[in-house]
Amino acid sequence: MTQFAPGADYTRTLPSTREVVDAGAAFMRRINAGQVVRILDLCGNQAVDTFFFNAIDPQERYSAVDTIRAQQRIYLTTGTDLMSTENRVMLSIIADTCGRHDTLGGACAAESNTVRYDLAKKFMHNCRDSFLLAMANWHEPGCEPIGKRHLSANINFFMNVPVHPDGRLEFVDGISAAGKYVDLRAAMDVIMLVSNCPQLNNPCNAYNPTPIEIQIWE
Repeated sequence: MTQFAPGADYTRTLPSTREVVDAGAAFMRRINAGQVVRILDLCGNQAVDTFFFNAIDPQERYSAVDTIRAQQRIYLTTGTDLMSTENRVMLSIIADTCGRHDTLGGACAAESNTVRYDLAKKFMHNCRDSFLLAMANWHEPGCEPIGKRHLSANINFFMNVPVHPDGRLEFVDGISAAGKYVDLRAAMDVIMLVSNCPQLNNPCNAYNPTPIEIQIWE
């Protein structure tokens, strides 16, 4: 496994994995320490709900609280270390052409669709259901099963959720565009869980969910 030095141009090599993830679909894969994973926004303004677990012990997982505390800001971008519940670096953002990613908006769910939008929206496809389905079908040798109890606040890559002075969150038009991407280098072996958001009720993706691409460099 190649260990990329800081500043190394890994983009001169072809990624070992390239997978298009349709809107509403999930992606779950082991990312080994030293590997670089790119999340590519193919069409623009697509919210990519993402979570990380320690590949050996999923009780240790991404912590929004510790990540925000460590970097002293709520948005993620180049230079951000994603911290675990054990206050260890899981991954680092080493490149980012969008410039800002949400840590607070969480994953859409049947319950939040009902509260935010309408009772009739309860049965719409949502990211929490995508997470649960992917975890139910996940089998990693040497790793205990991952399930609902392991989930907490996730990252929303490319999603624009400004925080107002009164603490209110607002879901508004995205700031990404077709071809924007974010690159993360794993500091430990992790399981990456993605729900490519199917949300049709807020303007972050112009009410039109679209595919993304995941690329991994060995």
